Amino acid sequence: MNENVKPRRRYDSTRRQAQAAQTRQDILDAAHQLFLDRGYAGTTLAAIAQAAGVVVETIYRAHGSKAELFKAVVRAAVAGGATRAQVPVEQRPAIAAVIAEPDPHRQLELYAATQPGIHARAGPLLRVLIGAAVTDPELARLWDQIEDERRNGLARFAQLLTDRGALRPELSVEEARDLLWALNSLTVHDLLVLGCGWSPERYRHWLAGALARELLPDRQPPRRPTPPRPRRPEPQQRSPRPDVA
Repeated sequence: MNENVKPRRRYDSTRRQAQAAQTRQDILDAAHQLFLDRGYAGTTLAAIAQAAGVVVETIYRAHGSKAELFKAVVRAAVAGGATRAQVPVEQRPAIAAVIAEPDPHRQLELYAATQPGIHARAGPLLRVLIGAAVTDPELARLWDQIEDERRNGLARFAQLLTDRGALRPELSVEEARDLLWALNSLTVHDLLVLGCGWSPERYRHWLAGALARELLPDRQPPRRPTPPRPRRPEPQQRSPRPDVA
């Protein structure tokens, strides 16, 4: 054997995975900014590829179409990053804490606490989509797909509350899902935060209370212990009067 032959370089899968993850992040970051700056219709895959430093074929291989790329951008915004978006929703720390919480009122408080950040991150993108969907049937279908995914996720939450016996007895799972879907919507958030000038903290506090009022049985006030009735003093026996001489 020729001793001068160089050994084959070992395949570094960790490095390749890190590079692929960075490429995905670069594409999503570029798409996010261009969708905000130019709108959905005004953003081309060629422009995204140029901004991300990749070729258009790389985007097609990763996402298939501009609509699917937009959905991926929204998912990353909701999750708080492309890496976190790869984790199943139920395994993300904030949602895992909601699932693990045994007290339903505290569950809804924890869930409400996730919403201001989600609307702040994903709201600007979704407003672009909503505005364009009015005149573009393809974008209207994309909006419907995004809302269907949100509704399905909230259906699982409603089922969890039902399985634990936490819902109002008159509510079905479907009704609970619909209430969760409506109260947590971007529309309600924008009416209160953007339209009425509410702070994110006030919106979060209101949302937690509204969810509890609509979904959970009324809390019974704790019964106050009945104070013991004061004992009536025993009548004092009079000592016999001495005879007067």
